[in-house]
Amino acid sequence: MNLYPKLILDALTKVRYPGTGKNLVEAGMVDDDIRIEGRRVSFSLLFARPNDPFIRSVVKAAEAAIRTYVSPEVEIEGRIAVTTPPAPKNDAGKPLPQVENIIAIASGKGGVGKSTVAANLAVALAAAGYRVGLLDADVFGPSQPRMFRIEDARPSLEAVDGRELIGPAVNYGVKVLSIGFFVDPDNAVVWRGAMAGNALKQLIGDGNWGALDYFLIDMPPGTSDIHLTLVQTLAITGVIVVSTPQEVALADARKAISMFRGEKISVPILGLVENMSWFTPAELPGNRYYIFGKGGGERLAAELDIPLLGQIPIVQSICESGDRGTPAALQPETLTGATFLALAGQVVEHTARRNAHLAPTQRTKTGRM
Repeated sequence: MNLYPKLILDALTKVRYPGTGKNLVEAGMVDDDIRIEGRRVSFSLLFARPNDPFIRSVVKAAEAAIRTYVSPEVEIEGRIAVTTPPAPKNDAGKPLPQVENIIAIASGKGGVGKSTVAANLAVALAAAGYRVGLLDADVFGPSQPRMFRIEDARPSLEAVDGRELIGPAVNYGVKVLSIGFFVDPDNAVVWRGAMAGNALKQLIGDGNWGALDYFLIDMPPGTSDIHLTLVQTLAITGVIVVSTPQEVALADARKAISMFRGEKISVPILGLVENMSWFTPAELPGNRYYIFGKGGGERLAAELDIPLLGQIPIVQSICESGDRGTPAALQPETLTGATFLALAGQVVEHTARRNAHLAPTQRTKTGRM
């Protein structure tokens, strides 16, 4: 049979985009680059963001529609085109106007080493020459004051352009603010979500953060209204999700990723960090013992089509350095220090890629149909 563009367009009207309920043509998601050579057809589908959760299902449905309504012999060689709107800019009327990148470090459950990863990533980025701030947003279990050996810090007010701002504590080249500075460390924090959210808003909006290349947020574990508050307050560049290789932890990590990808939040996932990937005893540095399972993070990253940014081994020195307030990233000559420096390099690379996607006039091609 003879193929022509209208046949392809007619078939694509049978496919609806779940996000709007409109068919692909009506929604303006079919580019005008339809090409036909014999039985071979190529075209582009346009999506508003590169992490759209419906990309795979829509592409498969489009392919099936063409073979159903046009011909089963059609060879489809189309590609997905992603058109991304300009990144929301922090201006003088919004929080953190001088911050280039805002990255949240999150986890689906507690106990996977999220705060350890956040602290070491901050130190590694600072060691690489970047200006770094860290907000300890884990309201009910703040641990950054101990990890940075600044438990006794009591931030003071600083006059800046006619305003009184909270001066962050600084150590290892990182500016740090935490709820832990303002509460009794021996008593539990018993706050409703709104109160916790307001406290974090104050640390963000009234903190004297200044100009930063990276502003990291150590998020509370799980999924809660605090997460909603933070993503509604800030234009977050992306999220790093931390998990162990254990199936229970991976199941919760999957939920966290789903939350950030959902319509209410819709924040890009920069990638996954697999913590406690294997155990390496100090006396046998060449040995690896996969006590929480092997390759779980790799499988989850591949399944959800996100980068695996790094695998962090269990080494006794990581725990000891955190308790001492001297993050492992301060020693780049060690295995763990080098691992966190490599993680920082991956974060910088993927952040740059993300920012490149947000160029106002850029349209990128990703993935084959």
